[in-house]
Amino acid sequence: MRLTFLRCLHHATTGAALLWAGTTAAADTVGSRWPSFQNGGAVSLETPGRPEGAMGLGDVAWSVNLTGTGQSSPIVWDGCVYVTSASGGNTETYHLAAYRLSDGEKLWQRDVANPSPVESSGYVSRAAPTPAADGRGVIAFFEGGSVVAVTHAGEPRWELNLVEKFGPIDSRHGLSASVEQSEELAFVWVERQTDPYIVALDKETGEIRWKVAGIGGTSWASPRLTPVEGGAHLVLSGSGHLVGLDPATGGRLWALEGLSGNTVPTPAPLGEGQLLVGATDGRGAGDSGKNAETNGVVQISRDDAGGWQAAY
Repeated sequence: MRLTFLRCLHHATTGAALLWAGTTAAADTVGSRWPSFQNGGAVSLETPGRPEGAMGLGDVAWSVNLTGTGQSSPIVWDGCVYVTSASGGNTETYHLAAYRLSDGEKLWQRDVANPSPVESSGYVSRAAPTPAADGRGVIAFFEGGSVVAVTHAGEPRWELNLVEKFGPIDSRHGLSASVEQSEELAFVWVERQTDPYIVALDKETGEIRWKVAGIGGTSWASPRLTPVEGGAHLVLSGSGHLVGLDPATGGRLWALEGLSGNTVPTPAPLGEGQLLVGATDGRGAGDSGKNAETNGVVQISRDDAGGWQAAY
C-alpha cells in the first residue's frame, strides 16, 4: 500500500491532495488540518464554483510505501499526515504512522498488538476506522478492540483494550466506525452482534465517561456530531435505524425507524438541525426502490412536549 501526495494549484496558492488507496482528502496548505473522518464538519448542497484560473490535480509531489494494508482515511494536523494500517496473515499487528506533509518523510510509527486476530481477507475490515487528531495528539481506534492515544511526536499517552473490558468483538466482516470527537471526548462505536455499545472516552486520560447500548443492527457507518439548537447530538446510523444521543451522557434523544440501505453511509451534517442521510443498493437485491427513499435530508427539531424528534 502506498501514500501519494499530489500537488494542486489554485491561483498563486499551492494546495495539496492526499491520495491513499483510492481515498482522497484535501488540504489547502502544508499547515492545514483535516482532523477526522470527513473532516468532522458540515457539508453543503450548493454546487461549488471553480475559481477562475484554477488548475486540477497536478504532478505527484511524493509517494511512500506504507506498512501492511489500511482502509481508513489519512488525517492531517499541522504539517503531519497520520495513517493507520494492519499487517500479518491474521492481522496480528496494527500500525499508526506519521509522515511529514511537505516531503513524505516518515517521522515515526507505533505498532499495536491486535487483541482479536482474524484471517486477513477481503471479507474483514483491516484498519478501517479513521483516527482523530487535536492539539493533544492522535487517537486511533482499531477494529480488533484497541484504542490508542499518542502525542504528535508519537509518544504514548494512554491505551484501552476494549476486549478485556467488554468482551469479544463478534462483528460480521469487522468494524469501520471512525473516531468522532468533541473538545473533551472521543466517541468509539462497537456495533458487534452481541451487546453492541458506544463509549465516550476522556481524550486527556482515556477514562470511560459513559457507555450505552448501540443500535442493535448491522452498521459500518461512523458516529457523527450534528449541531442542533443549543448544542449537538451524536447520530448513529445502521440497518433501518437512525438515532440521536446526548453526547454528554449517552442518553437517547430520538429515533427514526424504517430506513433501508443505510448500513454503510455515514450521515453528513448540513447545518443546525439538518442531516444528509444516504443509502446503498446493497448487492443488487430487489429493494433498491425503498433504499432510494432513504436518501434525503432529515430535520431534527423540538416536539410539542419540548423533547426531540427527527423526520424527513
